[in-house]
Amino acid sequence: MTLPQLSKKSHGFEIVLAFVILASLRLVECEKERDGCSSNGEMFEYTAISCRKHSAILTDFGGKGDGQTSNTEAFKSAIRYLSKYARYGGAELIVPPGKWLTGSFNLTSHFTLYIHKDAVILGSQDESDYPLIEALPSYGRGRDNTGGRFSSLIFGTNLTDVVITGGNGTINGQGSPWWKKYRAKQLNNTRPYLIEIMHSNRVQISNLTLIDSPSWNVHPVYSRNVIVRGMTILAPVDSPNTDGINPDSCANTRIEDCYIVSGDDCIAVKSGWDEYGIKFGMPTKHLLIRRLTCISPDSAVIALGSEMSGGIRDVRAEDITAINSESGVRIKTAPGRGAYVKDIYIRRMNLHTMKYVFWMTGAYGSHPDDGYDPKALPIINGINYRDIVAENVTMTANLAGIERDPFTGICISNVTVGLAKKPKKVQWNCTDIEGISSQVSPRTCDLLPDKEPQKIVDCDFPNDRLPIDNVRLKICTGGRSYGAYKRV
Repeated sequence: MTLPQLSKKSHGFEIVLAFVILASLRLVECEKERDGCSSNGEMFEYTAISCRKHSAILTDFGGKGDGQTSNTEAFKSAIRYLSKYARYGGAELIVPPGKWLTGSFNLTSHFTLYIHKDAVILGSQDESDYPLIEALPSYGRGRDNTGGRFSSLIFGTNLTDVVITGGNGTINGQGSPWWKKYRAKQLNNTRPYLIEIMHSNRVQISNLTLIDSPSWNVHPVYSRNVIVRGMTILAPVDSPNTDGINPDSCANTRIEDCYIVSGDDCIAVKSGWDEYGIKFGMPTKHLLIRRLTCISPDSAVIALGSEMSGGIRDVRAEDITAINSESGVRIKTAPGRGAYVKDIYIRRMNLHTMKYVFWMTGAYGSHPDDGYDPKALPIINGINYRDIVAENVTMTANLAGIERDPFTGICISNVTVGLAKKPKKVQWNCTDIEGISSQVSPRTCDLLPDKEPQKIVDCDFPNDRLPIDNVRLKICTGGRSYGAYKRV
């Protein structure tokens, strides 16, 4: 086994110290100067929660970027080796230009996976390249079927300080065969996601293009202090369950500056399914979403649920653009879900060609098994929408709570909706809801009265900052040849 290239920062002048162990790979110590640590290496900058002192390239571990050779063992070997540097400034693995076919691999703590702008990670289409893992305890079974789950292409659990980023490099899940098998009911287990990070703290996923995931694209679950930013996520609009970003039982999460084209919800906020989510009891809370652009003709721009049985609270979304999408923000729940969706704040949405602007349903159905309690009713309260402009809309709102369990505390203010050429005759369908409105056109239903029609009364949006919004990213510099170091 050979050792990879290693780099770290020293002081005063530029040093490149290279020595070869077992003849083929290098350890390099790199000195930062104004122009970088190497005059003959391609340098690049990126932002991250942490910069690393040590670095290696996938080719150092036998990786071949020809689009045909499997690199699963190269990724595993590289990450296993670099994990030794977790206590010594952390390590970075650079995926250089090329097409890198691989199955599932696991990340490690104090680690950065950097995907070069001309690199493409290709997800294997062979089921055997994705180990089976247990169902999530808050779901009780796989989401696709009653079996387990295929491990995600890029997976990590019980990690601290992990970064997946790049120069807008690409991860292509090659999901088409998975979609066909799913539609044909040929899968006993849940399809792999592109990126899943579980039980982790201080996570960053940024500046990447994700294409054709077999199922969900980005799934942080049971994690805290998560940043997802600068992502481009693309899937055919008829592909099944290709949700963009799904924060699931996560606390203190920031999603910003993302562009998503999806066959399902662009962002789906989750926290467990029926009795399993109620028992697990881990909510998604303190979530910030901003500067999102979404195209999703058959689903929501932002969905809350339907798996929300651990609770969802304190979600703040602003500066949202949607084009040709089914609904702006959709709340999905049902008897048996229990828990709550509360303290939701949405402002500054710009919507173009929509079926609905507002959509809430208390009859979503879809249960993991027959063990759910139909008397476990969800609490939906404190839902705030303001400053929304929409055009070419078929129906302004379809708001349906649960009989004897109304959705309460709904506030909608300063909303202008332009209708499509053939709109629904009834623009507001409201049942089992309670709330107020202010300066909304078309006029709201009687269950959302405008109590001061002569002036705008803004719905709430918090003025305080969430802790995740105070996290500032560092500027890191890396090189295709000599790794990365922190800029002081």
